[in-house]
Order: sequence, then C-alpha cells, then structure tokens
Amino acid sequence: MKKMLKKIGFHLMAVGLLVSCSDFEDMNVDPTAASVDQVQVEYFINSSIIGAQQDPNIAERVFVLYWKDAGRMDRIGSLSEGYYSEDWSSQYYTYVSRWLKDINTAVRVADEQIESGNSKAYTNNLKQIARIWRAYLMSEMADNFGPMPIDGFQGVNPDYNSVKDVYYFILDELKEASNSLELDVNNPDNLKNGDPAYGYNYTKWKQYANSLRMRFAMRLSEVDAAKAKTEFEDAVSGGVYISLLDDNFAVQEKDGWNDLAGVMSREWNSQYLSATSNNLMIGLGGVTSESMLSADKHSYIKPANYMGLKYDDHFTTLTNDPSAGFWFDGLHNSIDPRAYDAYPIPGDFDNPEFNKYPSWASNATTTKRNLLDDAGNTLQEIEAAFTWNAPANGDWGEKGSKNRLYWYQGTLPRLASKYRNSTMKRVFFGSWESYFLIAEAAVKGWNVPMSGKSAYEEGIRQSFSYSNVSAYVDSYLTSENYNRVGTSVSWNHTAEPPATVVMNYIDGYTGTPGTYNFKYPSNTIYQGGSVKNDLLTKIITQKFIAQTPWLPLETWNDHRRLGLPFFENPAIENLLPDSPNLTLGNYMTNSVKVFPQRLKYPSGISNNVPKGYKQAVEFLEGPDNVFTPLWWAKH
Repeated sequence: MKKMLKKIGFHLMAVGLLVSCSDFEDMNVDPTAASVDQVQVEYFINSSIIGAQQDPNIAERVFVLYWKDAGRMDRIGSLSEGYYSEDWSSQYYTYVSRWLKDINTAVRVADEQIESGNSKAYTNNLKQIARIWRAYLMSEMADNFGPMPIDGFQGVNPDYNSVKDVYYFILDELKEASNSLELDVNNPDNLKNGDPAYGYNYTKWKQYANSLRMRFAMRLSEVDAAKAKTEFEDAVSGGVYISLLDDNFAVQEKDGWNDLAGVMSREWNSQYLSATSNNLMIGLGGVTSESMLSADKHSYIKPANYMGLKYDDHFTTLTNDPSAGFWFDGLHNSIDPRAYDAYPIPGDFDNPEFNKYPSWASNATTTKRNLLDDAGNTLQEIEAAFTWNAPANGDWGEKGSKNRLYWYQGTLPRLASKYRNSTMKRVFFGSWESYFLIAEAAVKGWNVPMSGKSAYEEGIRQSFSYSNVSAYVDSYLTSENYNRVGTSVSWNHTAEPPATVVMNYIDGYTGTPGTYNFKYPSNTIYQGGSVKNDLLTKIITQKFIAQTPWLPLETWNDHRRLGLPFFENPAIENLLPDSPNLTLGNYMTNSVKVFPQRLKYPSGISNNVPKGYKQAVEFLEGPDNVFTPLWWAKH
C-alpha cells in the first residue's frame, strides 16, 4: 500500500510562506486598477474561500489521504499508519499559505480603504468576514502542523507562535469580528456573488463566527479549561450560532478540474467504509435492516448474534478491531440508518447512489473474488454481493496476499455517488456540530442554553434530517442496543456493556458452526479503557457519524483531544516501518504514541526559514514528527 501511495503526487512546489510579492502582484482585479481605494475587497475573500475548497490535486493529498485516513472516515492506510509524504505536505503548506495571503490582503485593503475615507457602506462588514474566514484558515493550518506565524503570509518571513497563542488570537478575532458586524447594512445586488458560502448574509456569518468560537473553545477544554469555559459560554449565550441545516457553512461543488471540484471526486480513490465507522454503526440504535431495506434484500439479513464466517488463514487478528478475523456474509440485523445512506450495499447496482467508479474498469461491479491457498490456487470463490464488511487497514502480510476480498472495490461498501459527483455542497460546519458541542459543554457543567440531553438529541435529529432518514429517529433515540464498541444511543442508558457476549459463527473452510466470546474493545486512551458508554462517549460517537464524510479533520481533532471515539489499531502481520511504537506486544492497546498527531513541517521551512523552524520546534516541545501531540491534544 505504501508503494502505491508514494507514487501519487506531483513535483514539490515552493513553500508559500517564502514567496514575496508586491502589494498588487497577485490581485484578481481589473488591470486598470491603480490604487488600494479601487481594489474590491470581496475579490480576495472570494479567492481565499474558493481556493480552500481544494482543487483535485491538493484535495486528494490532504482531504483524502491525510484527513480521511487520520480521521478514520476511510481505510487508506497512509497517515493512520504513520506514513508522511514530503511532497503532499509541502504542496499543502503552499496552498494554505496562498489562501491566508489572500485573506490577509482582504483585511489590509479594507483597513486602508476605511482609513482613507474611501470605503463603501459594507466595507467594514467585509473586513469582519475576512477576519472570521482567516480565523478558520489559521485553525486548519495549526491543527495540521502546529506552531505557525500569526503575522505570516504577507510577503516576509515572520516569527512563529505557539499553538496556544494562535488559538487565543483566533478566539479574540472571532469575538471582535462577530461583534463588529453591522447586520442592518444593505448590499448591492451583485455583492452576494462574491461569497460562495452565504452570499454576504451577515447574520449567517455571525452565526458561523460564534459556532467557530464554540468549536475552538472546546478544542482547549482538556488543557485550558477556564479559558475554554469562558469563551464557550460567551459564544453561545446570545443563541446566535448555526442551529439549522439551512445555516450550514457549505460551498457548492462543481464538476471539473478546478478549486470547486468535489474533494472526494477522483475516481481512482476507492472511498471505502472504514473499520472505525463500521464498528460504531453496527447495531447502534436498534433499527433493523429489514425495516430499512426492500423485501428483495431481506434474505441476506443475518441474526443479531451472528459474527460471520471465520477464516483464520486469510483474515488478520493482529489488531484490536473487534470484528477482526471474520467475513460477514450478509447484512447486519440492525445498523445505524445513516450507514445505508452514505454507503450503498455491494452488489446493489440498481441503487442510484451505488458508486461504480472507476468508470474505466469493472472493479466495482465485480463481486465474486477468491481466497487462495498457499500455492496461489483458488481455495474458495466468495460472492460479496449484499454483504457488509470493513476490515482494518494495516499490513496483512501473507494472509492479505491470499485474500482477494479485503481490499477490492466490488466487495466492500464505498461512499455514495452523491458525495463524489461534485453536485453537493461541501460542509465546513454543520448545525449538528453546534448541538453536540453544547451537549459536551453541558456534561462539563458549563452554562449553556439547553440541557445536554436536549442538545444531544437535537444534534442527532439534525444529522438524520441531513441524511434523509428522519423516519427512524424517534425509535433510534430510545435504543439501548450496543454497537461493536459498547456504546448505545439513549442518553439515559449509561450501563456499561457486559464483558463478553456469546456470538455464533461458521468456520469458513469447513462450514462447521461454532460460538465465539465477543469482547468489546478497550479504549485505553479514554478513562484507562474502563468506560465505553458514558455521556461523552455517546456525544462523540454521534458527532463522528454526523460529520461523515465532510469533516474528517474534525473527527481527527476530537480523537486527538479526547481519544474518542474508539479507533482500532492497524493490523501488524508485518510490523509497520512508519509506526515503530506499534508492536506485537501492544497491538491490543490504544496509545497516542500509535495514532498520528500532526504533519511534519516541509523541508522548505527547516532549510529556508531556520529561525522560524527552530521557534516552531521549540513550541512543539517534542520532535518534528507525526507522533508529537499538539498543545491542545496533550491530555
């Protein structure tokens, strides 16, 4: 897998921080423009927001290969196995630097126009919007690399700042910008075309600013609780945050090879259901597959206490994935309703959302694959149509070389076409997140406008509505059924699952029935592994599912911050060269030393900005590698 990943990429691009240019060199304005007073601030805002949608080049490298893998919304096996690409990271640093340069220019030009007395009625609001968007971009960069320059991306090499200082600056900016927006300003008709998110609806930008404050305040909750509490309570107090789906910060994607092309649109990316997502959704909510699927699929549904076919010689067990070792030869008795919406069933070719990528091959529609014997001959032919599996990534060694099921497009659930064909809006902040943040704040005892239970359940309702499965939400909310990691839905049900559950299985080689003592995995990062069904685990479980597939950076952030939800370790039939802390002696134990914590700085920084690089590493308080936790993640 690593060899394949290393082939993906273009040549190294220059690090954007080092690029120096004149004030007007990169302005996307009429070439006759002669002064700052004539420059349109909205051009720079638009350029920055559109650029941050990520063109197909950088979207594959960052959104898919880094974020979706580290955030466990895909089973790629790159950053999650410790793999880091100098090429991918250098390109991303260049891109995000460019977006920050554009938005810094917007703020500066607005300031100069206001100071000169040549501003328009809406110029102040554009400045505040630029500050809000800049705050988001700074968080994105800091959450990936760590320490960064607060005053950077303006044509000179600045000093680097600690992650703490960056976050304090971001929170101050969001508060000031939100409070400085003038909501009664009337815009000219053509202005809205320069804002791909909200069309310069200032109320919605204020909501976004406050929701971002809630997100970033909560990010600090494990290391700076007093600051987190103060900022969160202030942000939520006025009730002006993203509370409805129509308020989501989202940008319409468009087909093609451009900044607005879908971030998951490249046909060669398989976009598999991850083992993490699968274990969270199996059994969760108690909604039966029979109630969700048409009658022609009912014969594929298995009993609730069935584990599947056991293949000791073809499926790895050197991982703490609770489903390891089994091939599920049917559909689960019950599963989170959002699973079938986001991931059509293999072989269900009549489903309009079934993903047949890549279009130039029949891989996605080939559902029969083989298990091989030691000599490479066919041992069994397996029909994978109307089955549901998501094996863990990692190195499967000899077992993997004999297995034609576990990494093939036609045999596994893959992301629905609607998320891949550039017809949807890419969500940067969804209404469900506001409610899950409020629910977490309530659990912490902070002053919030509703109970934790009400916020939690409303977050689920918003997510179900987004996925068009609201018909199941009422029964779902009362369910006490455990998923594969021992978590239930009902807010009032916090009983821990039993130590073991007796499950039935069939020996895949002989057809002999047997019983299996299923053990819920121990998430040793969180509460020492003793807790699987408390309120915080419920909240983050639901938040993870709701954020899928648009917000993998946030699911990665939550896991780095809390160790939640449960992430299985990669398989190690052979040890992983980029993840030296995962061994045969500890593969059943979760550890922050195993899961990626950040991106290493591109070599262009250490080579060309030695002073800044030295500052950055000092602020990291650890080596410049992917396993050094960021300040807010040092729990």
